[in-house]
Amino acid sequence: MNMSLSSLPHKVIGVAVIWNEQGKILIDKRRPLGLHGGFWEFPGGKIEPGETMEACIEREIMEELGIVIAVGARLMTIEHDYTNFTVTLCVHNCRYLSGEPQTLECDEIRWVTLEEIDQFTFPKVNEQIIAVLRKNYGVN
Repeated sequence: MNMSLSSLPHKVIGVAVIWNEQGKILIDKRRPLGLHGGFWEFPGGKIEPGETMEACIEREIMEELGIVIAVGARLMTIEHDYTNFTVTLCVHNCRYLSGEPQTLECDEIRWVTLEEIDQFTFPKVNEQIIAVLRKNYGVN
């Protein structure tokens, strides 16, 4: 058993799968620098001390995209180990409510269907989310 993992910093991250009324999902393209630079992702961010997961996701989406969402049920939880830290991704289905999405902390924003999502390059860990979305909501 690898004991060093427990000494790595651990981040808990709220991730939003934001649906609009047309059944499209909002994805954003990360800025070129840093981890997964230039990849597409489902938006979200790190939970603050004392914050609920729902509050974290609402806040992060407002900070990153300037939109108001309703955070719904948890879709899945993913544990993932990177070289220098470990993460728990808490992925929630969310509903877009209001505001015009803005690229406050990303390079680009798109509304995509599950059919179109294959055209975008996501970090490996996000592929698990896409697989579950396909299984639950995909067109067979």
